[in-house]
Amino acid sequence: MSLSQDKKDHYGIRPTESDDNFNHLKQFDSDTMKLAEMGYTQDMKRNYSVLSVLGVGFSLTNSWFGISAALITGISSGGPILIVYGIILIALVSTCVGISLSELASAYPNAGGQYFWANELAPKKYANFASYLTGWFAWAGSIFTSASVSIAVGTAGVGCWQLSHDPDFTFKPWNIFVGYQVVNAFAFLFNCYGKVLPKIAHTTLYTSLVSFLVILIVVPAKAPSHQDAHFVFANFVNETGWKQSGIAFIVGLVNTNWAFACLDCATHLAEEVARPEKMIPIAIMGTVAIGFVTSWFFSLSMFFSIQELQDLFDTSTGVPILALFYQALTSKAGAIALESLIMATGVGCLIASHTWQSRLCWSFARDNGLPFSKTLAKVHPKLDVPLQAHFVSCVLVAILGCLYLGSYTAFN
Repeated sequence: MSLSQDKKDHYGIRPTESDDNFNHLKQFDSDTMKLAEMGYTQDMKRNYSVLSVLGVGFSLTNSWFGISAALITGISSGGPILIVYGIILIALVSTCVGISLSELASAYPNAGGQYFWANELAPKKYANFASYLTGWFAWAGSIFTSASVSIAVGTAGVGCWQLSHDPDFTFKPWNIFVGYQVVNAFAFLFNCYGKVLPKIAHTTLYTSLVSFLVILIVVPAKAPSHQDAHFVFANFVNETGWKQSGIAFIVGLVNTNWAFACLDCATHLAEEVARPEKMIPIAIMGTVAIGFVTSWFFSLSMFFSIQELQDLFDTSTGVPILALFYQALTSKAGAIALESLIMATGVGCLIASHTWQSRLCWSFARDNGLPFSKTLAKVHPKLDVPLQAHFVSCVLVAILGCLYLGSYTAFN
């Protein structure tokens, strides 16, 4: 499909005589015209590079952080053996998912991602329904993910408080609720200015990797003793209440599966990076590769450093990884310092999740998939972000956190 000059003018495409900028603008023209062929205008600037898209994608998936944050599920539903081999299993599945996402993102680089692809590829009779349903599930999933990360970081903060104070102190649900809301509100601020988001993505990527390396080295180096290979590679633990070990193993895979969740994040930045048909697949597959390496070696390092497994189940902090740090370092200050690195990584994860949910909300509203679509589909002309979509998404995350006050089970 070719565009007339009138349409090119409408989409903001201008020829240039500058040799220095010709190639860059030629690529910009190409990306804009591909978007126009799909029926959309270029509403946001293409500020992201492949590294910053990878930063957002990995900061959200953040596999080693996911293992640490949901450790209680894994170690009680299979123990070390579940996580060590579960990571390999889920990484293989995630590689297949990543390849499929990459192929679709390369063919249809659109911020709508899955719901747009469903509309393009489903039989015409079911295309609208499939697209509408997919869009709602995708946006709802992003809201739940942000809630999950918020509660993980909030719980870690309360756990650090408990460790540093009276051991008889028992935290209440409202303590974690307050931590949840503070973290969500704090992360909200970072997605309010589009120009700095790529730099923030670089920062969160490096924060995660540096934190990983520090913990990977410090914990086994300071641990008083180390477990043998049998404990790490062959020790199965079932504390779930299920008599069948197979059921316990499947339940425990929630931990490793969460560590590779949200691989589609990069696809929703397709309209903010040049050559998205190439850059988005690189970011997706790079996220899987880095996620596998970091999560697997992190797990091995932590399990070899465990002193008493039962103490992780019974810890009064409610944060097993914090209890593990305390076992290894025998220092409250040291354990809290390492947990602070995990919390900083978690905040980066939440910032990326906010980016993801706002793009999903904005793109879906752009296609009239949501109530008040005209408002939610607006991009702030100066801030270069879908501010209304971002605000509404974060408010929904805040409201979802209120469930924790009523019922921990309902929230989960």
